Amino acid sequence: MPPRAKFTKEEIIDAGLAILREKDISAVTAREIGKYLHSSARPIFTTFQNMNEVMEGINEKAREIYTEYVQNGLKESIAFRGVGQAYIMFAIREPKLFQLLFMSKQKNDLGVNKILPEIESNYDAIVSSITDNYPVSKEEAIMLYRHLWIYSHGIATLCATSMCKFSGEEIANMLTDVFISLLKEKIGK
Repeated sequence: MPPRAKFTKEEIIDAGLAILREKDISAVTAREIGKYLHSSARPIFTTFQNMNEVMEGINEKAREIYTEYVQNGLKESIAFRGVGQAYIMFAIREPKLFQLLFMSKQKNDLGVNKILPEIESNYDAIVSSITDNYPVSKEEAIMLYRHLWIYSHGIATLCATSMCKFSGEEIANMLTDVFISLLKEKIGK
């Protein structure tokens, strides 16, 4: 009979997440997780088969935290801007999680036209936040989203790496200015 697990999956994942937030992804090792839990690394492998499973759990938990930000952004009066602000606020408040999810090499080299549906579980809701509120087709909404995501990702990356700091008002104004310009370009044609 296998040994009884000393820690739950949740406890191990939360420990790994805490280490990631404090240091970075390279610091998340079985030894460090064991140390964080005041134990050896051995109990981790009673619960998980290997560190890849632990890392998948950490990645999934980070994505859940990020998804909460986006869902809150979708509730804003200007939902699409709210999503952009939420993306950037996630980078500011959770820089290590942002780096894990959005600044590391992806498994597939999808290119800019296919990356958003792959990395964003709220993709359809975000596209709908544009088509429901602006006189654009779904294809135009996807193009607007792609352009604004590239712009938002630049701001978020600057914030996550502590290169720049922006106030909430500055972020809202920058996103609004770019969106209005893109929208005018689309409607003006």
